[in-house]
Amino acid sequence: MQTRYSYKEIWVIAYPILISLLMEQMIGMTDTAFLGRVGEVELGASAIAGVFYTVIFMAAFGFSIGTQILIARRNGEGQYREIGNLFYQGIYFQMGLAIVMFLLSHFLSPIILRQIISSPAVCEAAVSYLNWRVFGALFSFTGVIFRAFFLGTTQTKTLTLNSIVMVLSNVVFNYLLIFGKLGFPALGIAGAAIGSSLAELVSLIFFILYTRKRIDCHKYGLDRIPLFNLSALRRILGVSLWTMIQNVVSLSTWFLFFLYVEHLGERALAVTNLVRNVSGILFMVMMAFAATCGSLVSNLIGAGQSDCVRGTIRQHIRIAYLFVLPLVVIFMLFPQGILSIYTDMEELREAAVPSLWVMCSIYILQVPSNVYFQAVSGTGHTRTAFMLEFSTLLIYVAYITVVVLWLRLDVAICWTAELVYTFFILLFCRRYMQRGRWNSPAK
Repeated sequence: MQTRYSYKEIWVIAYPILISLLMEQMIGMTDTAFLGRVGEVELGASAIAGVFYTVIFMAAFGFSIGTQILIARRNGEGQYREIGNLFYQGIYFQMGLAIVMFLLSHFLSPIILRQIISSPAVCEAAVSYLNWRVFGALFSFTGVIFRAFFLGTTQTKTLTLNSIVMVLSNVVFNYLLIFGKLGFPALGIAGAAIGSSLAELVSLIFFILYTRKRIDCHKYGLDRIPLFNLSALRRILGVSLWTMIQNVVSLSTWFLFFLYVEHLGERALAVTNLVRNVSGILFMVMMAFAATCGSLVSNLIGAGQSDCVRGTIRQHIRIAYLFVLPLVVIFMLFPQGILSIYTDMEELREAAVPSLWVMCSIYILQVPSNVYFQAVSGTGHTRTAFMLEFSTLLIYVAYITVVVLWLRLDVAICWTAELVYTFFILLFCRRYMQRGRWNSPAK
């Protein structure tokens, strides 16, 4: 198969994304590590509230993926000045969406959570967390458009710097606000939410200052701020709408999984949160190469080199395995050492080990499944990507309903749901990239 990029070139683009994603994952790790030393209720509540917030955030993130695809396409075509208009129309839309989501969440989330969470203690803690966490939407929704710009133009080193600043901010804010250090009040789980929201504000400020000082704004059309343009927004939504729906639906089923597990007990929920955070490390390493693949696929199609797409996909699978599999082996051989990062409760760590082993084994298929899925999105055919994932999610929801809700099996067996999802999304996406009509131009 033909290829355009060498492994070295892929690595040069991917490693800043890898560092930035790992740094972003460390925000969740920081929250879990601190709350894992507060109590199991707080640890479990932060999982449900955190995933609930992520469902809200995914609408914005889905829009940014569509924006990134179009920016990458214009970048591949050499139409750099058109990128600025895409960027600013994305900013306008995200600001409005953030306000709407903030108001809806602020007034409706407590009502929803009290109806679906069975444990009063977990519910109260989750509402406390979400009431403060939702403020982060006012900053993160705009921040992901900056991320789309830097990914689409392959200037990914900026993401590394931004993530380091954001993580360090989150560590400091959490230390001060969760435990009440240096004269600050000890706010517990609410302090974790406030710290994360403030870290997202710091991240946005960094993006703005860095772009003004270090980026050639004239080249990319960022030196002039256009008026709101409905027709330009429609072009973005033509690609983004399906990624928005896809991301919200996908994370909603993940939220449903946590709700089902919550009915198994506070211990099962705490275990699931621990495994989710450990899984996040592997997932972010894998996603760095999958996201790179999606961006390069879009650039290749924009440059008229569709014949290099399949070879590029296989390159990304190989290099992703090179990094993910050694970590999987380490996690499976030393589970107690890994879990001790997140909690000092020995019984909780022991209970989490079987689930951790199940999660790690799934990554043998997770790597190619995510690379293929991001490649499908990178073609610009986001409606197809949505339909492929929606079909997979129907199977996933049916499985967790039977295994978790009805049969109420051990939490480690419940984690096999990820294997079901991974197998079918790989099957559908690989078949599409082999036989589908994906190389027609995106809008």
